[in-house]
Amino acid sequence: MDKKSVLQQLRAAYQPKLPAVLRGPVKVVVGSATDSVADQADIKRIFPCTYGQPQLTFAPADGAQEGSNRVINVGVILSGGQAPGGHNVISGLYDGLKALNKENRLYGFLMGPDGLVNHDYKELTDDIIDEYRNTGGFDIIGSGRTKLDKVEQFEKGRIILEQLNISALVIIGGDDSNTNAAILAEYYKAHNVPVQVIGCPKTIDGDLKNEFIETSFGFDTATKVYAEVIGNIERDCNSAKKYWHFIKLMGRSASHITLECGLQTQPNICIISEEVEAKNMTLNDLVNQIAQVVADRAKHGMNYGTVLVPEGLIEFIPAFRKLIDEMNEMLANHTTFGQLYADERREYVISHLSNDSALVFMRLPLSVSRQLTLDRDAHGNVQLSLVETEKMLAEMVGRRLKEMKMEGRFQGKFAAQHHFFGYEGRCAAPSNFDADYCYALGYNAAQLINCGATGYMSSVRNLTKPSSEWVAGGFPITMMMNMERRSGKEKPVIKKALLDLEGKPFKALVAMRDEWARETCYTYPGPIQYFGPAEVCDQPSRTMYYEHIDD
Repeated sequence: MDKKSVLQQLRAAYQPKLPAVLRGPVKVVVGSATDSVADQADIKRIFPCTYGQPQLTFAPADGAQEGSNRVINVGVILSGGQAPGGHNVISGLYDGLKALNKENRLYGFLMGPDGLVNHDYKELTDDIIDEYRNTGGFDIIGSGRTKLDKVEQFEKGRIILEQLNISALVIIGGDDSNTNAAILAEYYKAHNVPVQVIGCPKTIDGDLKNEFIETSFGFDTATKVYAEVIGNIERDCNSAKKYWHFIKLMGRSASHITLECGLQTQPNICIISEEVEAKNMTLNDLVNQIAQVVADRAKHGMNYGTVLVPEGLIEFIPAFRKLIDEMNEMLANHTTFGQLYADERREYVISHLSNDSALVFMRLPLSVSRQLTLDRDAHGNVQLSLVETEKMLAEMVGRRLKEMKMEGRFQGKFAAQHHFFGYEGRCAAPSNFDADYCYALGYNAAQLINCGATGYMSSVRNLTKPSSEWVAGGFPITMMMNMERRSGKEKPVIKKALLDLEGKPFKALVAMRDEWARETCYTYPGPIQYFGPAEVCDQPSRTMYYEHIDD
């Protein structure tokens, strides 16, 4: 029996496309000095050695590549949740290092930052790299969520870096992981440890972006995976004509995934958390809005539809967030709460909430209100990620429709199906876009190492143009940072990029969604295409299309 599918075998032969500038020797074009996105004085005080560094852009160089005579050993870490294309970042890094000098070596630290701290690693060689080219997942070295933010960790890592003669470390991760990369870069530079630290922007959630990161890697592939399945459900929905499908999508901190999938599939309702917050909507406002769409479609015999729900929705509902804040405070101060029975907990919570929050709590489906009292994280807080928001909305909409039927304002039928798409998209084989983009990010990271940069993020831009026209370079991670309150303390973190309600992608959704609600305008993206014409295989996300539509 073959150990690989036919697709795996053919996909292994795919050669990712590089920006033209990275195909030969490069020189560094040094830009202007930089500032953090906010809290400049605080960030500069915390990062005195790496703050204010200039933007860097690579340009073609005449003659031999500078620095190619020295031998470099590099370490790499996959940090946080998986995202399609991570293996191509590593293969691009590997090929970039070997192009500089065939004697350069790459070491992978196993299972995330723990591998660095615990000295658990393996050297990545040709046969290992070739096994994982253009594949999904992070299984080449594994990943982990341990934070690198303690001096003890830095010093333990320093020991193994010195033993392996590693002079640069590449951390592939999201906002928290790259915040840790900036802290590590600052520590090593302040203590004259000759180790550079470079970050690569990873997260399917899409909330790690700015003018230099047009998209984080994995977003394109994951949203195409979700959009395929949403399209399949829409086709079934339009065939059976008897169900409303409530589909929750990953993205706790921002609604980028939901917006992208909405633009790809044109559902009847696409909820955007940031809009709910901006309009100060209550949970009842949202339920009434959905129920009205259901009732309006029912008047025309359409007792079916699709609703896209972002994972973090309830955290953006002001009244719900106030409820959770009160519950967290209450749970932290009432140590005997855990000794109560489930029904006693519910009554206890109601009696200790403000009147407004108690009313919100009592209107929740019983299953949700009980869950909020039973499940807490290691810090004693309510675990909102466990709330089945899609089921909660469906149940509350069903309840509202029964009331409307009694009032004579709804004559149709309502039956709901529920779905949550999350892990299905995190380890998919990368789309051609992500395969190319990730490979370029890794190859570019090798050049950042070669030019001596530390505390920088690998950046590849101009992504809606052909890959040959992509712009390569880097910028200081401190540019993305601000101060936020974490665990009761002000800490420097990379600022999450929430969905811009003034941006072109959201405005495109707004322009079309009333028609989507009334009519059945579903589109069916189908599966990711790896072979075929460029207009089918190489297109970036709809979000990026709208962001750069006038460029």
